[in-house]
Amino acid sequence: MLELGVKLLIAYLLGTLLGSLILGRLRGVDIRSMGSGNAGATNAMRTQGKLFGFLVLIIDIAKGMVAVWWLPSAVLPGIGIDPEVSREWLMLACGFAVIVGHVYPVWFEFRGGKGAATVIGVVAAVELSLLLPLLLSWIAVLLLSGYVGLATMLSTVVLAVTVMVLQPDDVPLCVFCAAVAVFVIFTHRSNIARMRAGKENRVRRLWLFRPRAV
Repeated sequence: MLELGVKLLIAYLLGTLLGSLILGRLRGVDIRSMGSGNAGATNAMRTQGKLFGFLVLIIDIAKGMVAVWWLPSAVLPGIGIDPEVSREWLMLACGFAVIVGHVYPVWFEFRGGKGAATVIGVVAAVELSLLLPLLLSWIAVLLLSGYVGLATMLSTVVLAVTVMVLQPDDVPLCVFCAAVAVFVIFTHRSNIARMRAGKENRVRRLWLFRPRAV
């Protein structure tokens, strides 16, 4: 159990390395005081430009992949490999921990991003084919609604449903995907409130059903 606890802690701490806040400090800005106040790649791109947002996206995706690819099999000094710990459960637990770290970073007053980019990195590392339903549903919802937050939430729900239908015997993966969907919806509760109030920003350039200018 020592291996499990240590690796979950490392995964969480890895998640706390938010690209937008680290790069923002190098630039002398705090993304959380701009735009939507979110520390994710979308707000970084809106407030600091495409290159800055792209670099944030790469960092946040990469840490999710590292937590899943490296940590479960890493032989840490003084820790070793515990044969009683399931490698699949450990891999998925590390994936979830890195997402939690991104959303609630201890170094930044527990005010992080919404976890979307890190989810992509984790899912890509867990099973690359799962990116297809995740990304296709994200694009479809974004084009139909114009809401990035709604696209993110529904894409994780589609991912969970896809896994439960196609791989129902893989209990760890089903539990992980369901937990991610619930967590992502929870992190987007402010977006849900703004959508209900009609105050949520839309990506009008991509929204297929935007009102036409007269």
